[in-house]
Amino acid sequence: MADFHPVTKAVVPAAGLGTRFLPATKATPKEMLPIVDKPAIQYVVEEAVSAGLLDVLMVTGKNKRSIEDHFDRAIELEDALEAKGDDERLSQVREPADLATLHYVRQGEPRGLGHAVLCAKQHVGDHPFACLLGDDLIDYRDELLKRMIEVRRTHGGSVIALMEVPKEQVSLYGCAAIEPTSEDDVVRVTDLVEKPAAEDAPSNWAIIGRYVIDPAVFEVLENTPPGRGNEIQLTDALRTLAGRGGDEGGPVHGVLFRGRRYDTGNKLDYLRTVVQFAADRADLAPEFMPWLKEFLASR
Repeated sequence: MADFHPVTKAVVPAAGLGTRFLPATKATPKEMLPIVDKPAIQYVVEEAVSAGLLDVLMVTGKNKRSIEDHFDRAIELEDALEAKGDDERLSQVREPADLATLHYVRQGEPRGLGHAVLCAKQHVGDHPFACLLGDDLIDYRDELLKRMIEVRRTHGGSVIALMEVPKEQVSLYGCAAIEPTSEDDVVRVTDLVEKPAAEDAPSNWAIIGRYVIDPAVFEVLENTPPGRGNEIQLTDALRTLAGRGGDEGGPVHGVLFRGRRYDTGNKLDYLRTVVQFAADRADLAPEFMPWLKEFLASR
């Protein structure tokens, strides 16, 4: 097996404006909207930590200070809960600050996901890193990121998560042209297209928000012109790397994910996600599910 640099850092882009959730996101970051009782972005950080990545860089923007506050200590609140003897809530309050070593950098203006990743260059340096998008939550039981890191360890280059979507939805994603390998869940990526029309898509295997990326991406991003939406697209940079050999930062492989993914990128999928998480909660489901069935039956 080849000896590639280990993946130890995670980058979480969280600088978006959250326009699809206005007016709720006028003053509250979209990433801080709760999935039952925990902000979505905490699930993302927990996923990185469970994959062994304890160094996490958040790429934030204006009006995102509450993200930093959430992952910081809240001494007055902790003291109040401790004085009440409320150990359960005290543990919940302390948990985010104890998850990992968090760092922050600001993306000065919204110039696309590729530019947000480029903002991580100084922190990441010349090491491979994971990139986790907050719109996608992956069920902790499926361990997608661990598998992607294993594939990087074997093949080098970059690794993207791919999920099969209906053809009418491919225009919402970056899509990949793929070739099989000797592993059932691993493919070689030969081309990538950002949000193609259905008739132009190379396949219906779509990129979901998990990446393990070779540091060569930074040089490529610095020379990638704005693409779709007049933004610097990470998909375009990965397309360049897909055509390179191992000595130039390539290739790109994909992990075919058939597990449980929860979308929080729009209102309808966000509501679905909240209901699914509540239905899985042992402390909520016994009362929530009968109520939900009764409510649906009454509609």
